[in-house]
Amino acid sequence: MADQRRADQRRSERLDQPREPRRLKLPRFDPEAFGRWSEGIARGMGTANFIVYMTVVIAAWFLWNTLAPASLRFDPYTFTFLTLVLSLQASYAAPLILLAQNRQTDRDRVALEEDRRRATMQKADTEYLAREVAALRIALGEVATRDFLRSELARLAEEMDEAATRRQRLERRHQTRGPRRTGAEGLDEPRDELDGDHPRESGSSRSSEG
Repeated sequence: MADQRRADQRRSERLDQPREPRRLKLPRFDPEAFGRWSEGIARGMGTANFIVYMTVVIAAWFLWNTLAPASLRFDPYTFTFLTLVLSLQASYAAPLILLAQNRQTDRDRVALEEDRRRATMQKADTEYLAREVAALRIALGEVATRDFLRSELARLAEEMDEAATRRQRLERRHQTRGPRRTGAEGLDEPRDELDGDHPRESGSSRSSEG
C-alpha cells in the first residue's frame, strides 16, 4: 500500500506525463422527474390564476408596507426585499420555462417522426392498392360483362319460348288429327315436325279424306 502511494506521488511529480484530471462528484438528479416538475411549474406560471394571485400579493405588499405602522413594516419604501424576491423568481422561471420548452420540442420531434413513418406506410399501402386495382381492371377486361351475359340469357330465353310455342302447336295439331299407327310394331306415335319425321298416309286414308 505504501509502495503504491509512493509510485503515485512520483508519477504526479514527473513533468513528462500529464496529470490526471480530478473529477468532482456532483449530486445527480433524475432528469425525467425534474423535467416533469419544471413543466408543472411552467404550466402554472402560464395561467391567468398565477397572474391574478401575483398581482394580489404585490398589491397587499405595497399597502402593508405603506399604510401599516412603521414598527410593523418589514419592507419600507423602495421595497428592496420585494425587488429581490421578484428577481429570484425571474431568474428561476426563465430556466424552468426553457427546460419545459426543450421537453416539448423533444415530444414534437418524436411525434413528427411518427407521423412521417405513418405517412410513408400509408403511401406504400396506397400504391399497393392502386396496383391491385389496375390488375383487377386488366383481368376484368377479359371477363364477360354483365350486359353481355344479360343479352345472351335474353336470347336463350327467346329461343326457348319459340321452341315451346312450336311444340305446343304440333301437339295441338296431333290432337286434332288423332293417333296414327306407324312403324312395324303398330305403335301410335304422333308426327313430329321438329324431328323431320313425316309418315306417309295410306291410300285408304286418302280415299276416306277425299
